[in-house]
Amino acid sequence: MTDFTYNLDADGVATITWDVPGKSMNVMSQQGFADLDALIDRALADDACKGVVITSGKDTFAGGMDLNIIAGMKEATAADPARGVFDGVMEIHHILRKIERAGMDPKTLKGGKPIAAALPGTALGIGLEIPLACHRIFAADNPKAKIGLPEIQVGIFPGAGGTTRLARKLGAMAAAPFLLEGKLSDPKKAKSAGLIDEVTDPAALLQTAKDWVLSASDKDIVKPWDAKGYKMPGGAPYHPAGFMTFVGASAMINGKTKGVYPAAKALLSAVYEGALVPFDTALKIEARWFTTVMLNPSSGAMIRSLFINKTALEKGANRPAVPDETVKKLGVLGAGMMGAGIAYVSAKAGIEVVLIDRDQAAADKGRAHCEALLDKGVSRRKITAETKDAVLERITATPDFAALEGCDLVVEAVFEDPKVKAETTAKAEAHLPETAIFATNTSTLPISELAKASRSAEQFIGIHFFSPVDKMLLVEIIRGKHTGDRAVAKALDFVRQIRKTPIVVNDARFFYANRCILPYTNEGIRMLREGVAPALIENAAKLVGMPLGPLQLIDEISIDLGAKIARATKAGMGDAYPDTDVDEVIFWMEDQGRMGRKANAGFYAYDEKGKRTGLWDGLAEEYPTAETQPDLAIVQHRLLMAQVLEAVRAFEEGVLMDIREGDVAGILGWGFAPWSGGPISWLDIIGAGKAVAICDGLEAVHGARFKAPGLLRELAESDDSFYGRFGPEAKKAA
Repeated sequence: MTDFTYNLDADGVATITWDVPGKSMNVMSQQGFADLDALIDRALADDACKGVVITSGKDTFAGGMDLNIIAGMKEATAADPARGVFDGVMEIHHILRKIERAGMDPKTLKGGKPIAAALPGTALGIGLEIPLACHRIFAADNPKAKIGLPEIQVGIFPGAGGTTRLARKLGAMAAAPFLLEGKLSDPKKAKSAGLIDEVTDPAALLQTAKDWVLSASDKDIVKPWDAKGYKMPGGAPYHPAGFMTFVGASAMINGKTKGVYPAAKALLSAVYEGALVPFDTALKIEARWFTTVMLNPSSGAMIRSLFINKTALEKGANRPAVPDETVKKLGVLGAGMMGAGIAYVSAKAGIEVVLIDRDQAAADKGRAHCEALLDKGVSRRKITAETKDAVLERITATPDFAALEGCDLVVEAVFEDPKVKAETTAKAEAHLPETAIFATNTSTLPISELAKASRSAEQFIGIHFFSPVDKMLLVEIIRGKHTGDRAVAKALDFVRQIRKTPIVVNDARFFYANRCILPYTNEGIRMLREGVAPALIENAAKLVGMPLGPLQLIDEISIDLGAKIARATKAGMGDAYPDTDVDEVIFWMEDQGRMGRKANAGFYAYDEKGKRTGLWDGLAEEYPTAETQPDLAIVQHRLLMAQVLEAVRAFEEGVLMDIREGDVAGILGWGFAPWSGGPISWLDIIGAGKAVAICDGLEAVHGARFKAPGLLRELAESDDSFYGRFGPEAKKAA
């Protein structure tokens, strides 16, 4: 069976249909390119064929390219992987350029055959790059469809001509949101932006495209950049307006990426250099920059974590082998911001929800929070008023625990107090079916201890949502000592239903995510106390890819919450508690009434509207800046190692069971330098040997918290890597 099929109708229009067998969405493979190339040759050589429509046999057009194609290019020429990637990409350019030129005379630009793309639904990546090579793009009026080039979000850029074609079609300025941000649009917005040409009735899509093919003239199929006198919209780099565009774009990219994301800079270079030369030369330039990015370890790590690993986890890579546990009715205990957020994402996913709080007013307040989120969606035209009403209809807000009857999953999200949680658990389970799974949403309390209040520790599990629930993509599932496989499967199936990414970890203090992020904020505070300039601390973090500096992150979380966690942790650890010096700063800030963003006063100063105006001047009075400041690299190493060493220790101790989950959680949970692919991938990029050397240097000056874990030292001595030993491919080979 082939990925593409060919049918010539009585009017002489050939329909090339993309329909990958056994896939719900088309994904381009090496075989797919070969099939498409052969069928285009067939159409161009057939005198009976007057033109072509490329469409899909599915309700979408394509989800992108199988990234294993690039891996195959590298492996084909192992001695020179750059040559393999470049030649492979140029072969793709050759196929798409053949579509674009369509057999026309290269001098007169006449005699070509019109080729249209008919998109029934979503068209992403190569699924848009192929249509961009066609002469006209038709899309069905399908508001759920997404059209765009999202490659930049996984560490690469459109390398099959999408970068060059879109920049020349729209101009660098107009193309920037789609290339540099990976912006996706529905068909109508894509047409308004100039990405596609026409939006049609879905039932008439194919016929509309065929009618155009039959009526198109020679002039209609010549791309602007192939016509004489072409000028780039908005101006080329040497044009006054174009010059300002590229200067601004360069500043914007460096401002946003801080120089740590190679794909964005390479993309802009490809557009800039390509705009100075003829189109075919520009494609070679694009291919060279794409090859450079593909051989950069950052891109490989981002693709692995944000595409391959993330997808695998969402599809249940670590799900126990038990029957389907799809949630039909959900109980949420606690209608505060967290509980209301859980109710919102669940009802939005089609689940019936019972939202319970101490009285009707509190329960109604939680439902009102859901309504406010839906109103925001309506105002932004992301959902309809009918959708809003349907979602709210699924949420029953009540103080009556009897309403939990029939729930197959309950998520408790009450106050972080073991006694309160235990009382709530008992009240709820009195009304739940014997088979119901009980989940507690907690960020710090041990699951195995909380399970003692439940009638069944086997059916008790932790589900840690991150705030705000409607925006954060990660959900941490915590398996207690006695949690059974069915509870894990129920939690995983639930997270899949609400379209979040799950990781499963074993029970331990702070679980995984908080275990890694707290040392980051603590290290920032330690440096402040030592006299390191606050601006150096914050900017060092951002320059290495962290979305927020540690001091700003504490402001966002809230300083009083940090103080509460510190007191609870110290009570639990006793003399082993390691962060007394950090507490000095936190408790002082608490005494000053500077509780963070929510109080418009924290490590940063804020105006009356809550906007940050800069670091608070009062810090320097209590913690003066030292005359001699550390090197930038030392500050960055302290901030990064504080996090990654905890990730390694969590893996050593069996809290983290899959290094893929460690990386995905690092990026989605607390924003660990996405360019690196996550904390474990970062160690593999720099190498275990260098990591140990950095640790030894930091330990000698700053103490045992930087001591290299035994596993890391072992990998250094054996010249091995985490993914080389513990990755999925290594496990398959074992």
